[in-house]
Parts: sequence; C-alpha cells; structure tokens
Amino acid sequence: MRLVTFEFQGRTRLGALQDGRVVDLNRGYAVLLATGGVVDFQGQADRDLPANMLGFLEAWNVSLPKAKDVLAFARDVQRDDPVAQAIWHPSQAVRLRAPILNPRKIICLGLNYRDHAKETKQEIPPEPALFSKYATAIIGPDDPILLPSVSREVDYEAELAFIVARRGRHISKSQALDYVAGYTVFHDVSARDYQIRKPGGQWMLGKTFDTFAPMGPALVTQEDLPDPHVLDIRMMVNGETLQSSNTRNLVFTVQDIVAYCSHVFTLEPGDVIATGTPGGVGFARKPPRFLKEGDVAVAEVQGIGALRNPVRKAPR
Repeated sequence: MRLVTFEFQGRTRLGALQDGRVVDLNRGYAVLLATGGVVDFQGQADRDLPANMLGFLEAWNVSLPKAKDVLAFARDVQRDDPVAQAIWHPSQAVRLRAPILNPRKIICLGLNYRDHAKETKQEIPPEPALFSKYATAIIGPDDPILLPSVSREVDYEAELAFIVARRGRHISKSQALDYVAGYTVFHDVSARDYQIRKPGGQWMLGKTFDTFAPMGPALVTQEDLPDPHVLDIRMMVNGETLQSSNTRNLVFTVQDIVAYCSHVFTLEPGDVIATGTPGGVGFARKPPRFLKEGDVAVAEVQGIGALRNPVRKAPR
C-alpha cells in the first residue's frame, strides 16, 4: 500500500495511490458504511478512519485493515459510477504533501554508508551516530527548498527513511520490523557551514533550517517493500546523478537502528527515522558542489519513487 497525505480543494486528507489515482480513504470508508450511497463526509467517516497520517498510525492495527478494504472496494468501482467521483481523484488534481506532517520525532543517522564515511575522512562509527531535525523543516513533493541567507554551503543527501507504527521501548532486533509501518524517501538537506564550522559543530542547527526535511512521495508499507536493504538509492541535481548506491551498503540496518534507538528512548507512532546517505555529497566533491537557486533536486529510492524539490532563495 502506498499511503499519502494530500490536499484537495483546500482540505488536507489521508489517501492511497492506486492505478494512477489518489483514493480518499475517509470518503471510501464512508461509502462502505453507507447503505445505498454516500454519507456525510464531514462527520461519520473521519470518526471511523482517522483523516491524518498520525492518527492512522496511532490506530495502526485497526486502520490498516480498513484501508485495505477501501482499496479493494475502490478497485471494483467503475469509472462512470457516481461513487467514483467521490472517492477517486486524478493524481494531477491533488497536491501531495509529506506523508506525515506532524511526527513526534525526526531521528537521523550520520555516517551510515561506508563510502560516505570514507569521503568525509571519518571513521565508521561503532554505534549509530544520531542527530535530529524539527518538524518545522518538513516539506513535501515539489515544495521548494529555501536557501537561508546565513548559509553559503547547502548540501544534498538522499536517504531511505522508515516511519514507526507502534509504541515500543527495548525492542529486540528480531522484533524490530513489527514496529515499522513502512518507508519513504527523505532528503537530509544540510548547511555544512553551520554543521561543521560553527563553534562546537552545530549538527542539529545545520540540519534543521525550515524546508530542510523534504519527504515523500508516499509511505510504502512493508507488504509492498518487504526488504528495505536491497534498494537502489540516488540523488540527481538538474538531471545529473551525484549519488548512486544501494541500501545493502548500510552500516546499520533498520533492525539495528530500531533496537539501538529504543534502548534509549521510547519510539512512538509517526516517528520518522532517516537511515543516512551514501557517498557523493556536495561538500566532499572537488570542487565542492552546493545547491544554488534554480536547481532541481530529485532524491529517489527504488520501490518508493522520486522526491522532487526545486531550490529557491529564502525570503529575508
């Protein structure tokens, strides 16, 4: 299943991609509940199936089967059926947002690909190296990355991220995937001059400027992506491939990360965990290659899709 958060006619909704269309899961579930037609979309539907991704994840064991029922129903609805107009939207008629807009935590890993550690002349860490971003950095597909006026070294980093489905602490590696809802593409935009050259090394500040956490286009559930460690990953800027690798090259696996994080803090539904970037980043190139106004950055992960974001100057 390819879950999305989308905007249609000024409302932000929960949906799923199916056959080139977006299915409104709340409206679809309302139709399933109705006896002979469409019920009040503003009331009953949203109470029975959460209308946002965080609520959906918090009720994961109940919400997921309901969403599957909606998609099975939507697949059988004929295009000329009036019901179709209520629950389907052509993909070009909606605006895709980041899959989750309000995660409780955004957790990121540094130096989790061997080639990235090598190009930055750093040792591979013996344990996952963690930092965080704030939710105010989140943007979705086609939203602009805004270059802050205080930084001249804004870099790109394509990453695979996973999103947590269940609350847990002290989770074992053998049980780790039971806590994962699915996967998305994450772009860890980084102001290197803040991250590296500010006094003390301001990793979090350099990583969490507004718009520095593009995510999307969908949350792909484990049923559709059962092995996250065999996926091609790449970053293209203006059509040129600057990063190209495979998640089999991760130093720490998804299971390692879940187990490590959860022995320190409680993982909660909706938490986003970005697994690190491969080699090819801009500041390690000779000469360095940083993002500039007018660029178009596309992060792509096999089986999930492409996350496209134009680059603009931030307003002062």
